[in-house]
Amino acid sequence: MSRSHSPETHADWQALAASLRFEKGLETRAFIDDAFVAAVGGETFATLNPATGETLAEVASCDAADAELAVGHARAAFEAGEWSRLAPGKRKKVLLRLADLMEANKHELALLDTLDMGKPVSSAMGDMAGAIACFRYQAECIDKLYGEVAPTGEEALALVLREPLGVVASIVPWNFPLMMTAWKVAPALAAGNSVILKPSEKSPLSALRLAALAREAGIPRGVFQVLPGFGHTVGKALALSMEVDCLAFTGSTATGKQLMQYAGASNLKRVYLECGGKSPNIVFADCRNLDRVAKHAAAAIFHNQGEVCIAGSRLLVENSVREAFIDKVVAAAERMQPGDPLDPASFMGAIVDDTQYRRVLGYIEKGREEGARLRAGGEALEGPGLFIPPTVFDGVTAEMAIGREEIFGPVLSVFGFDSEEEAVALANDSVYGLAAGLWSQDLDRIMRVTRRLHSGQVFVNNWAGGDQTMPFGGVKQSGNGRDKSHHSLEEYSELKSVWMSLIP
Repeated sequence: MSRSHSPETHADWQALAASLRFEKGLETRAFIDDAFVAAVGGETFATLNPATGETLAEVASCDAADAELAVGHARAAFEAGEWSRLAPGKRKKVLLRLADLMEANKHELALLDTLDMGKPVSSAMGDMAGAIACFRYQAECIDKLYGEVAPTGEEALALVLREPLGVVASIVPWNFPLMMTAWKVAPALAAGNSVILKPSEKSPLSALRLAALAREAGIPRGVFQVLPGFGHTVGKALALSMEVDCLAFTGSTATGKQLMQYAGASNLKRVYLECGGKSPNIVFADCRNLDRVAKHAAAAIFHNQGEVCIAGSRLLVENSVREAFIDKVVAAAERMQPGDPLDPASFMGAIVDDTQYRRVLGYIEKGREEGARLRAGGEALEGPGLFIPPTVFDGVTAEMAIGREEIFGPVLSVFGFDSEEEAVALANDSVYGLAAGLWSQDLDRIMRVTRRLHSGQVFVNNWAGGDQTMPFGGVKQSGNGRDKSHHSLEEYSELKSVWMSLIP
């Protein structure tokens, strides 16, 4: 694919998609010890385009043998020190070179994610910008973090050093394939670790392309490896490995709990989790521009087909404006219908695969059965591809499945409330605590409610705001890890205390 060509129209992206050749240049094999290789067992799996149902490629399906091989190379690379003991400023240069290569290949990378998991290409391009920014930010951070000199008397010198952990296994989800990869891999590499990436079997292609770019950028042999495959095979093997020092995961809460058990059953490796969410988005009646807020509330759930961990899936609206506000949300949703993911004008794309498609439709049926009032959507679109339109339920209660369980699809549950106390109680009535939103013009109320929300992040008069300087993560059963910002580097490094006695 030409790096100089910048696609703009639907036809441009269709032409680029037609030009992809997985058998010539685009790798589908595992990346182990600086080489693309078939899985040890020779197994492969098909990755499909959910917008058409067509098979994109057969990808290497790694298992425990591949994990053992990759971990061995990662450990050897770490101990050799070519990367782990390289001066931070020199690691920075390599990672900045990788970011530049990602920039030069951003259209191809975005296209791979669009074809692989069905997201609109305009959204995928936004993901690429975020992924590139993450690599650049973490690269620039690493030579600006200092150790410490502890306060002592003249008889001693006490140092607190920050060192890389060792071997890090990163298991990333399918909804933001390359961006989530960047959030895990960039700080782990910047800190000097060897990293093994396990992309989702539903979206492995951009991770394999990143491996080729990492090699081109000059990341040493064995320092970055990619093992496509399934969670119950290669993912489990990495989690149980006695030679993996840290496990970083984004995905479901159920899987996160299982990974913590594996860590306890093996070597007590560190486990950083970013898990599920059922995020409340609270709208108070004092908002000045409800039309604007309604558009943001709709986008908060329908962006990326609702396949977003922080999706604003629980909309809490003050009852005095609820009916009128829902009408505005429904009107906004009408302009967010799914379309061809290769069309830059499409707001929504296809659901990632048939399993998730049936899961979402099952929750829509549950909503009907439980007595929620359907205000929009509710039926799958006819024709090829896995498309579900924006769906809005009103009259939802916390006892309903659609009101408490993570659906991970374009389904909005609307609750009403009469007081600030009731709004806070509804918002906090969840096992999750990944994100929360708050819309109000009352500064005193904003500060009160923000402090009382049980959430790792709160968006005030916006949804999903922030940049690379802000940590991303949750509380409760949404996990314990933090991606982005310099705080993520802390997760991938170890503190070493050094006490030196000084002879008078």
